[in-house]
Amino acid sequence: MILLDNAPFIQENNNGIILNILIQPRSSKNMVAGPHGDALKIKLTAPPVDGAANKMCIEYLSKWVNIPKSSIEIISGHTSRTKRVLLRCGNDNKDRKRIRSLLSSISSQKTP
Repeated sequence: MILLDNAPFIQENNNGIILNILIQPRSSKNMVAGPHGDALKIKLTAPPVDGAANKMCIEYLSKWVNIPKSSIEIISGHTSRTKRVLLRCGNDNKDRKRIRSLLSSISSQKTP
């Protein structure tokens, strides 16, 4: 597993890219707020009940990184605000580069 120095919330392995994310439910809008410690903070309008925030998290990430929802899996933290999410892109270098570039631009923001 590879940990990217400039973005502590990103790890890579053979299956794809793993993100450490912090969800802020019941936000006024869906958005990536930026780095928050060693996680990527994502604000979602969904409440944290009955899996609604998890579902919206997958839908939002799918649109944001432009990969199918079926390629995104919450691998830990199903009932927590802190989650580890796998973005499956296998060895597809084109998708990896695009996602890495998007995440690198976010990681250059100031960490609170």
